[in-house]
Amino acid sequence: MKKEFGELESAIMDALWRADRPLVVREVRERMTYDREVAYTTVMTVANILYHKGLLDREKSGRAWRYRPRETREEHTARVMSEVLRSSGDRGVTMLRFIERFSDEEMARLHDVLHQVRVRRGIAS
Repeated sequence: MKKEFGELESAIMDALWRADRPLVVREVRERMTYDREVAYTTVMTVANILYHKGLLDREKSGRAWRYRPRETREEHTARVMSEVLRSSGDRGVTMLRFIERFSDEEMARLHDVLHQVRVRRGIAS
C-alpha cells in the first residue's frame, strides 16, 4: 500500500495541523520537525504540490501565500481509513481483523463512539 505522504510532505502537514492559523512558507519552514535543513524554495514547492493535490487551501498575503489544511488531522485520517476500507476485498472481514487488534481501552472507546453515532442518527441502543 502506498504511503499517503512522503517525509517532507508529512513534516509540512504536521506543522500546519499544529498551527492555530494559516502560515506562510517561512513560518511552515520554521515550525517543521525534519531531520535536515530544507531550503525555503523546497518547502514552497512541496506546499504548492499539496495545494494542487487538494490537501491545502491558500490565500494571498502580500506577495506570499498563507497555507492551511483543508481537513483536520482527524478528518484526514478518517478519510484515508475509509478509502483503505473501500479498497479491501471484504469490508466486514477487514473491519473484524482491524478491531481484533484493539486493546481493551480502544474497545471501550469504540463502544462509546458507536453509542454517539447511534444517538446522532436517532437509532436506539
